[in-house]
Order: sequence, then structure tokens, then C-alpha cells
Amino acid sequence: MLKNSSAQLKLPKVTKIQAQEELNTPLIPGLNDDVAKLCLASVPRHCFPLMGAVCKSWRSFIQSEELIAARKEAGKSEEWIYVLTADAKLDEQRWQVLDRYGEARGVVPPMPGPEKAGYGVVVLDGKFLVVGGYCVDFGKECVSDFVYQYDSRLNRWSQLARMNIARCDFACAEVDGLVYAIGGHGPNGNSLSSVEVYTPEKNQWTLIESLRRPRWGCFAFSFQGEVYVMGGRSSFTIGNSRLVDVYNPKNRMWRELKNGCVMVTAHAVLNKSLFCTEWRNQRRLAVFSPDDSSWRKVLIPVNGSLSMNFCFGILDGKLVLFPNEEQSLCQTLLYDPDAAPGSEWHASTLKPSGMCLCSVTIRV
Repeated sequence: MLKNSSAQLKLPKVTKIQAQEELNTPLIPGLNDDVAKLCLASVPRHCFPLMGAVCKSWRSFIQSEELIAARKEAGKSEEWIYVLTADAKLDEQRWQVLDRYGEARGVVPPMPGPEKAGYGVVVLDGKFLVVGGYCVDFGKECVSDFVYQYDSRLNRWSQLARMNIARCDFACAEVDGLVYAIGGHGPNGNSLSSVEVYTPEKNQWTLIESLRRPRWGCFAFSFQGEVYVMGGRSSFTIGNSRLVDVYNPKNRMWRELKNGCVMVTAHAVLNKSLFCTEWRNQRRLAVFSPDDSSWRKVLIPVNGSLSMNFCFGILDGKLVLFPNEEQSLCQTLLYDPDAAPGSEWHASTLKPSGMCLCSVTIRV
């Protein structure tokens, strides 16, 4: 994969004095900054990358929480879904951007570094991070500790601090503004029990309390300020685990639940519930409520091959099911958990150009 892209904006270099002068000048000459901010926040989202190149003060505002609040207050927020696609051989990976109507919204520059698999993807403050993974670089197989960040407002990638431990096939989740990397496989193929957390303000990874046992092939999600780790296994000789590891950042302790889901092929969190499909039963959604650790099943209305499988996404408060069978006649499906019984399912116009590997949703 290309390490740089001509589609990526190259911002002009400025001196410290010039940068300070920019920050001290009005956002828009002749307007006070409150009015100027409202004007800038009303501009369509696809214009942000160009606006960020105008001056440092505009770029700073575009990347701020003030922009999010102003757009929400003005009713200008736009929710886009970023879908990582590949061909049938899982080659030629690229990110696509779609709006709620399925319309393409610009082009994401190629991810830096070599193509890889088994990485973590997590959304953080209008950006998403691609963490670790397994790759082949210059003909050599390796497990990565690299972390790359995509800024959806400026449409550009940057490199963040590297993890303390290279890992792939691990669990990754954001909880209260921090990113957790949990378990996985290490550089020597060993199963990991180590856990580390990323603090954006410090651009730093810190090792914290380890899992009670190694775990790989798992996934993680957050609920009420805690980290839930589910699925995967501890070794090649021990079967898939139904245990759920739960970490409380306040008391820095792990606890254990015993009724998790195994061999999960897709998962997403929506409306305080976990939605997933299992390898042995991909015609039903398994829905987990962390409130009472209960499960329920929801039938997916599809016909055809028993090998049907999906990649999940979230858009406009609904679960998106992208079919991942190359010759599938199935459309992308939407599941609305708030709809009246019998009207939860709808077909969608969302259609990635290739096989969906993962997706993230960012509202700005």
C-alpha cells in the first residue's frame, strides 16, 4: 500500500510567530468570532479539508469540540459511515465514505504502511485509529505496534505513538476518551494477556492490569464506563471461550461473567446492547444486554446460501448489515431496534464497492 497520497492535503509551513498571529486575528474579518464560528459550522462537511488549509485558526476550529456543538445546535450535523473494502482475495484495501443515502462522500487517502490484517479500529473524537495488526513488509512477516490516525475533518492520516507491545488479533475499544488494546498475538505468535491504554492528550500508551489469562481472536466494547472483552480463545488447544472479561478503570480490576458469545463473525453496539452473529448461526442476531447479562435472538430475513455472512455498521441509529458473500443477491439490510414489532427490517441503498472488512461511523 502507498505510504503517501497525492489526494492528501499538504498544509503550508509557517513560523511560530506567523502561527500566533493567525490565532490572534479574527476568524472572519469584520465579524466577531461567535458569529464567524456559526458561519463556519454551517458549511457542508465535505468542505472541511479545504477550509482547514485556509489558515491555522480555521483548522483549529474545525478540529475542536466547539464545531461539533455549533453544528448540532444549528441542525447541520452529518453522519457518514467509513467502510473498509477489499476484493474477493482481500487485496486492494481502501476506505470508502458513504452518507445515509448511500452517496459517496469524497475519497480517503490510502492508509500508511503496508497492507495488514488482524488490526483494531476505533473511533475517537471525530477521528478513527488503526492499531497494530499483522502485515508483510519488504517480504518479511511481522506483527505491528504502529498506530495510525485518520482525521475525518481534514481528510488526512498521521502516525501516533506506537504501542508498548506489538499485537494482532486483539480486542480494541474506546472508553471515556481512552483507547484499550487487549490481548492478541505477539511477535512470536504467543498469546498475550497484556493490556495497554492510549491517552490522546499525552499521545502515550501505558500498560495496565493484565487479563487473568491470555486471549486472542476476541473483541471489546464499552458499557457504562467499563470494558467488556468477549469471544476468542486462550490457546490453540483450548476451545473458544464463553467467558466475558470486564475491566473497571476506576478500581483497576477485572471481573468475569460466564455467558458470553463464541466464534463471533460480526458485532456492533447500538442502544446499550451488543448485536453479533456467531459462525454456527449467521441467520440470527444474538443480542446481549449488559444491564442483566441476558441474551435474545432476532431472525435475519434472508434466503439463499447457508454460508451467508455479514459485516456490521451503525448509521442513523440503526444496525447496518453489509452482505459479504461475493455472489450474494441479498441487499444491505437495516435493523431498527426502536421500530414497532414487524417493521424493524428494511432494505438499504448503502452499497460498498467491494467486500466490507469493517466500518466506523463518525458524526460531525
